[in-house]
Amino acid sequence: MSGLTLQNVTKEFGAFKAVKNVDLTVPHGSFVCMLGPSGCGKTTLMRMVAGLDLPTSGTISLDGTDITSVPTHRRNLGMVFQSLALFPHLTVGENIAYSLRIRGAPKEEQAKRVNELLSMIHLSGYADRAVAKLSGGQRQRVAIARALAISPKLFLLDEPLSALDAKLREAMQVELRQLQQQLGITTIVVTHDQREAMTMADTVVVMNGGEIRQAAAPIDIYRRPADAFVADFIGSTNLIDFTAAAGCVTALGGTIAGLSAPGGLPKGVISVRPEDVHLTAPGHGALDGKVTFIRDLGGTIETFIDVAGQQIVAVSTPRARPDVAVGQTVGVSLSPDVCVVLKQ
Repeated sequence: MSGLTLQNVTKEFGAFKAVKNVDLTVPHGSFVCMLGPSGCGKTTLMRMVAGLDLPTSGTISLDGTDITSVPTHRRNLGMVFQSLALFPHLTVGENIAYSLRIRGAPKEEQAKRVNELLSMIHLSGYADRAVAKLSGGQRQRVAIARALAISPKLFLLDEPLSALDAKLREAMQVELRQLQQQLGITTIVVTHDQREAMTMADTVVVMNGGEIRQAAAPIDIYRRPADAFVADFIGSTNLIDFTAAAGCVTALGGTIAGLSAPGGLPKGVISVRPEDVHLTAPGHGALDGKVTFIRDLGGTIETFIDVAGQQIVAVSTPRARPDVAVGQTVGVSLSPDVCVVLKQ
């Protein structure tokens, strides 16, 4: 089965283009996270997939069928939104069975499906419990089960875990991913949480300004960003302007040996992750700078270095903590194999 396909999808609100000519393929059974800053168009794109908004132009297909103009209730989708929207006057079981009941499913079928889903979400025996008596994480599980009751072809979640505290959110990320793998259902999650996207997704779709800037596996997004925006938005990085001439790349007054600019690029930006920046004795690295601040976070040590007026951050583990102090001049080693060269 082909999954979800978006072709040249655009959404305009008057003169404002919220989504611009988006092409995206989500293979059947995969887990995709759409990530980007507020106003980037990710929720608008999700609403068009759900049928809550119609595209101004372009087509949306599910398993080879054009659903661009198909009403939401006929798309066979499961949806969970940030508010959860559980019915407070219904029990847990009644909430989960709601979509089956309005479709006229026999009571025996409803009860069987409710019990199956309660087992999947680790809430067996909660069918008669009042929703108001559930914890935040339990309500989240019930909302997910309700959306899955009709065995949808596509599962959509918009900021589903944002209301949970950090520890519970991380636990639910793992549970949601395991449930998706168990069911093999095509799933799209809209989130602003980078860790959430990197934890759960087969593919991360990074959006900005209504456009997809990169769609790739999480490790490729992190290690091989398509441009400076993606590099800066995903995790932490050092972005350093460079110039290239006669095969040499220079940045912040130093030469990065062994690094070349592809395609004869005369200038651009180098992205270097903080964990790939290593400190040495002055004169022994690509650059020299002065330590301005050291932050001990327990599991990691962050060292801030001023290099020719630009702040460079190096991250190390406590075991590999550099023997440096604030005010000390150090060398900054940048290996060419960890420098990602990007266009400006």
